[in-house]
Parts: sequence; C-alpha cells; structure tokens
Amino acid sequence: MLAGLIYSIISAIAFGMLVIFAKMGYAVGMTAVEMLQCRFTFGAALLFLWLFATNRRALVADAKMLVRCALIGLLIYPIQSYCFLTAAKYIPAATDALILYFYPVTVTILSAIFFKMKIDRTVILSLLLVFTGCALVFYDAFLQKMDPFGLMLAFGAMATFSTYLMVVQVLLRDTEPLKATLYVLLFAGLAYNIAGDMDFYLNMTRQTLAIGLSLGLICSVIAVGFLYLAVEKVGSAYASIFSSVEPVATLMAAHWLLDEHVVPLQVGGAVLVVVGIVLPNLKMLRLERKFEG
Repeated sequence: MLAGLIYSIISAIAFGMLVIFAKMGYAVGMTAVEMLQCRFTFGAALLFLWLFATNRRALVADAKMLVRCALIGLLIYPIQSYCFLTAAKYIPAATDALILYFYPVTVTILSAIFFKMKIDRTVILSLLLVFTGCALVFYDAFLQKMDPFGLMLAFGAMATFSTYLMVVQVLLRDTEPLKATLYVLLFAGLAYNIAGDMDFYLNMTRQTLAIGLSLGLICSVIAVGFLYLAVEKVGSAYASIFSSVEPVATLMAAHWLLDEHVVPLQVGGAVLVVVGIVLPNLKMLRLERKFEG
C-alpha cells in the first residue's frame, strides 16, 4: 500500500504540471494539438531511449498487448487529454482541474459495481475530505462566469479519465507498467501527429522545445508510468484517491511559477486533501500489521 501511495503522489505531481505547461504553451503561441503532439511524441521517444539503454526486453510486445495499448492510446487517452487541455481555453484552469477531480468518486463507484470493491466508512470519509479539500483549493472557480462549452469539455475529461483508469486495470493488469506506458504514449502520439501538422516540429523555438520536452518527460513518462505502477500496486480506486494530491501540486506550482495568489482558504483545502489521502492508507497499514502479528 505504501508503495502505491508514493507512486500515486509522484504521478499526481507530474500530472499537476500539465495545466502549468499548457498555460506556458498558450502564452508562446502553441495550440492544444501541438502541445499534445509534443507530450506524447517526446514522451514515447524519451521512454524508448531509457528502456533501450536499461531494459531492452521491455520493448518487446505481443500482438494482444499492442491491440490493448492501441485501444487506450488511440481512443481513450487522446480524447481525455484534448478535452482537459482545450477546456482551459474557455473556463478557468482552476475550474477545469476541480471538475476533473470528481473522478475519485466516479472510479470508486465503478469499482464497487464492476470489481466488487467494498466501500466502507473510511473510503467514504476519505472521498468527502478529498472532495471538500478540492472545492476549497479551487474556491475561486465558483465565483467566475462559466462557459457552457468549456464545462462540457471538462466533464468529458473527467468521465473519460474515470473510464481510462478502469480500462487500464482490466486490460493492462498483467503487463509491465513501463512497457504499457511506452506503447500507450506511442499510439497517442501517432493519433495526434496524424491529426496535427508535422511541420510544427521544424519550426519550434527554444521556448516551445523546452515546453514540449517538459510535457513529454514530466507529464507523460513520469506521470503515466508512475500511475500504472500505482494501479498495479493498489488498484484504480485507491490510486485515484491517492492521486488527489494533484490539485495541491497544481496550486503550489501556479503560485511559484505563474505568480498566482494563494489564500489561507486554499491552504486549508490542501490540508483536507492530504488528510483524505492519508486516512485509508493508515487504516490499511494497521490491518496489515495486525494480520502479520
């Protein structure tokens, strides 16, 4: 359980940087499709080089695995990423992130329905704390005018991401996490390079290249790789609860890198998120020690 918690937090911090890099990309004239081209193409290339140097056996994939990764990489993941990134053009980034973070609730409910996961009082309390904390972290999102199309995209990203986590748990259950990450990124990159303009790579500046490489390494290789490791260790429901530290990471990064103002109410929300994450982990550790004893 502890390893799953650590992997989830690392993944959440890396995912939390996606909106930050997106804001930087929009500021220098990049489009959503161009940023997603960079994210998945550079991510796949960097992970391929890493595995080629350290574990070449992880590059070998059978036809069954390739079909499963293609389903996720060509259909599910690109849709979620595009909805999330494009929504930020129409609604505040805080609102976009807050709506996405309904997904621990939806994943837990779906896990209870399809995987017979037991939802006890600890899990319910954890979800309530995480939800309340996210609402406080992004309290200002409720005070601003919302664009209906942006809201629709944000809810689409949340629903697709919930489905994505469930599919990963079922289809990639017996697959090495980094191998799965490589081929999902590869297929997602293929989808966006077909949809986008390949000449974009030839006209990249130092700024766009730095943003593109950051999207590839941090928001793809690290974020997706550690998420798969977390799902492998603790399942999609607990991974989604633990990963709710992402809005805290987004809040801190926005303050430090984008100079956005942070108020005490948001700090209090961050504390609730952390408590909600730690609560089920502490219970599981107590049960494990009791069992070992």
